[in-house]
Amino acid sequence: MVDTQSTPARQRPSIVTISSYLLFLFLACQVISLIITLATIGKTRDAIRDAYAGSSIDNPDQVADVFFAIGIGSGILLLLLAIVLGVLALFNNQGRNGSRITTWIVGGIMICCTGGGLISGAAGSFTSGGDTAGGPSGEEVQRRIEEAVPSWVTPVSLLLGVVSLLALLAALILLALPKANEFFRKPAAGWEPPTPGAAYPGYPQTPGQSAQPGYPSTGEPGYPSTPAQPGNPPSSADRPDDTPPADRPGTTPPSS
Repeated sequence: MVDTQSTPARQRPSIVTISSYLLFLFLACQVISLIITLATIGKTRDAIRDAYAGSSIDNPDQVADVFFAIGIGSGILLLLLAIVLGVLALFNNQGRNGSRITTWIVGGIMICCTGGGLISGAAGSFTSGGDTAGGPSGEEVQRRIEEAVPSWVTPVSLLLGVVSLLALLAALILLALPKANEFFRKPAAGWEPPTPGAAYPGYPQTPGQSAQPGYPSTGEPGYPSTPAQPGNPPSSADRPDDTPPADRPGTTPPSS
């Protein structure tokens, strides 16, 4: 009997493919957001420095540099995490359950970061109730920033934040559906029955006769006849011909 282990082919469900596309959309939104941040961070820095220049803060340039570093660092960090999600999407298409679990972990972190940034951007990053430590009010800083950057930056940034957040949420939910669970579940090894008429391993098969294990065929071409055992009379095929020559047909008896 031939017992072979075979892995059945798995077909990727459409929800896993859609989830990967949503993760790629999230990555594209983060790339665009970083480009916008790099294009406007200089003007934002100048606006913050001008806002703190007329206050009692001794070093307004240092305050502006801190906000500049935070903006660049957070944008690069979000982009790196988005790239990780894009790579995980490729492994998810291959049905690797470990990549799906990692996607949930990294995606949960990104939801918190993206959601927090979205709320902060909608409410105004520098909005506060009044002066803090002798500095300008949050409304004043926010007004200067809005005057320095183009008017389309804020709505576009909010739109990208909403799209990326919804795409990431939908991708994580699709990976948790029952059809996705079946795709990521490790398939059980199947048993393949032997092919009818196949020879057993280690035993040759004679044409026209199925060889049985332990019982070789006798009298067939390629197999010698079984010799007579001691104490057993020889068979008629092994006995010498005792018929006299005279009685054999087609022979002449010798003369006297």
